[in-house]
Amino acid sequence: MTLIERYIDGVIQRRWLVMALATLAMLALTAGAQFIGITNDYRALFDEDNPQLLAFNALEDEYSASNMALIAIAPRQGTVFTRETLAAIEELTEAAWLTPWSIRVDSLTNYSHSEAFEDDLTVAPLVDGAELFDDAGLRRVEGIALAAPELTGRLVSPDGRVAGMLITFALPDNPDAAADEVDAHLKALLDEAREAHPNLEYYLTGDVIFHRATGQATEDDLSRLIPIVFAVIVAASAILLRSTLGTLSVIAVLIFVVNSTMGFAGWVRTVFNAANSGVPIIVMTVVVAHSVHIVTSVLEGMGRGLERHAAIAESLRSNAWPVFLTTVTTIIGFLSLNASDSPPFRVLGNLVAMGMLFAFVYSMTLLPALLAVLPLRAPKARAQGSDVFERLADAVVQRRALCFWLFSLVAAVLIMGIPRIELTDNWTRYFDERYQFRRDTDFVIENLTGMETLEYSLEAEREGGITEISYLQAVDAFAEWYREQPEVAHVQAFPDIMKRLNKNMHGDDEAYYRLPEDADLAAQYLLLYELSLPFGNDLNNRIDVGKSATRMTVVVGYLSSQEQRELDARAQAWLQANAPEMASEASGVSIVFAHLSERNIDSMLRGTAIGMALISFILMWVFKSVRLGFVSLVPNFLPAVMAFGLWGYMVGRAGLPASVFTAMAFGIIVDDTIHFLSRYRGARGEGHSAADAVRHAFRKVGRALWTTTVVLSLGFLVFASSGFEVSWALGLLVTITIVFALLCDFLLLPPLLMAIDRRKT
Repeated sequence: MTLIERYIDGVIQRRWLVMALATLAMLALTAGAQFIGITNDYRALFDEDNPQLLAFNALEDEYSASNMALIAIAPRQGTVFTRETLAAIEELTEAAWLTPWSIRVDSLTNYSHSEAFEDDLTVAPLVDGAELFDDAGLRRVEGIALAAPELTGRLVSPDGRVAGMLITFALPDNPDAAADEVDAHLKALLDEAREAHPNLEYYLTGDVIFHRATGQATEDDLSRLIPIVFAVIVAASAILLRSTLGTLSVIAVLIFVVNSTMGFAGWVRTVFNAANSGVPIIVMTVVVAHSVHIVTSVLEGMGRGLERHAAIAESLRSNAWPVFLTTVTTIIGFLSLNASDSPPFRVLGNLVAMGMLFAFVYSMTLLPALLAVLPLRAPKARAQGSDVFERLADAVVQRRALCFWLFSLVAAVLIMGIPRIELTDNWTRYFDERYQFRRDTDFVIENLTGMETLEYSLEAEREGGITEISYLQAVDAFAEWYREQPEVAHVQAFPDIMKRLNKNMHGDDEAYYRLPEDADLAAQYLLLYELSLPFGNDLNNRIDVGKSATRMTVVVGYLSSQEQRELDARAQAWLQANAPEMASEASGVSIVFAHLSERNIDSMLRGTAIGMALISFILMWVFKSVRLGFVSLVPNFLPAVMAFGLWGYMVGRAGLPASVFTAMAFGIIVDDTIHFLSRYRGARGEGHSAADAVRHAFRKVGRALWTTTVVLSLGFLVFASSGFEVSWALGLLVTITIVFALLCDFLLLPPLLMAIDRRKT
């Protein structure tokens, strides 16, 4: 008796012991689930040594934190320059200072407007006591606000119909609870404002609100998608297996695997976020294939008249090696995600790989023991159509050339869609319109200001050098260049303050709205202005401590990642040509995201190539054929390329999910190819011709491949109902790839095998 025979006999004979040990192991692992952590911090998407993130952190250390919430206030009719609206903004500005973790509030009403009275400089809020304003006072405020470059396009729209309020926060090191607290406080505050001022509309956005929206998306996906995926898998398995007890055995293995995987995640102190919160759903979907193959074979054997235990033994003998191979190759595919530049995807790859290992162990122990205990019966044979896969095999064998060329033509047409894809990531578009955050953000971008910023720290040549005239002229020229760019909504630059002060100190004569001509005079203006500023409205967020650098903020409308990178590249070229001593790359949340997908694609290309090479070498060694190893690459690589091409026609843009889906899909779809090639290779080894070996493979695994494809596709398709782009895009891409993979295995692989494998035995 061979080793595998002794093992199979031991599992069946000691089935109750095997089930008990498997249950104890699962419970021990599941106990770790209590240690799972969850974060909604967008910084979790980046490595600590990510150069763009390091630059952004350095910018915040030099000036101030960029954690922000933006409230837009829009009257239902008319402009914001009315007593009611300005009074409402005043009231909200005052209340916003009480928001937890807030350190600064900037609005149209508390804008530090400077004016000259004889030889004195007066700095005061633009609006104080709006309800007492007369018409002349309202017109004065409107004129000042719409002429101030610091306000227009940021805190008031150019047409005056929408006003804005910026709240800056200093969040703690663990920002999740703080962001939730801020979000809840501001929403309650706005509810009160809506009740007090029913004629005004309020919109809330910003990166702190994005933080909470990410958490909401994670909670929605986990609470809603997991039950749906579970129900889909159960229903699909029941329909395709046509056996209630067979379906129950698949469900049992599924529960054991998911519990063990999530428990393991807890024991290793995994912290989940929105990008990898789908781990239990992916594990649930991917690992079901092992159980389906084994149960399908058992039911097929019993349908041929085998006794239940004999059918289980035959199923394990025929499936142990292919299931082991598919486990190894799928693990390699998901482990290739460790090449990702984004930590959450590395976590996802490692946990799904661990889930595959658990799936193999439980499929080889718990599942056969469970099938040996359950009073399993073979499903009734279908009156018609039971030989559908044999008929499909005959059609493919007889029309092999047509299948090959037709499939190749379709693939070529789809692949031509790849150049249509624009690789882009934009945090403002991560959510669909079911989320209030997305609706509010769209309103702000369309009616008030952009949400994406490019931040520059512009260095002077010495400490205190920001009042040097040459420095001010260079920064002012850079700001004016940016204002001429069509993508730009607003530019906030230090020279604008100096121009205003120069005008103030010359009797508010508009002719002096220009930079001072003397550095010492400019330094005196700045000192006088800083001493006049009210508490909380200082310039620490614009000027560094040593007065050796200033911060310039460029606000843009909705731009793709590529467009943001191109805009910054144009800015770098301008700096190199006009002020090389100040040249520095842009920073900010938007730029960090803009570079993420590009960096991730570069790293994942290397990781996927290594994974594909390893899997190819394994298949060459297993099948003892270099030709079969290379042929196996076609149905494994081509479906992902076709899916990407179809995505180009359908959507036209791809971000972070596109950079990792190829590795994921490759790890999943290689399973079908291995099962098909294993049956084909076995038949060839028994002396069958290539055509008969193809028929044998269809007959043995055709239904199982169809079943697993349906289950996998439906499972991943559930992701398409998510409101979070990382989830729905990844789900759709993988679903499309899985469907193309089945078509490849059924229509392209057999003609290729028959073309290259012409020997008689």
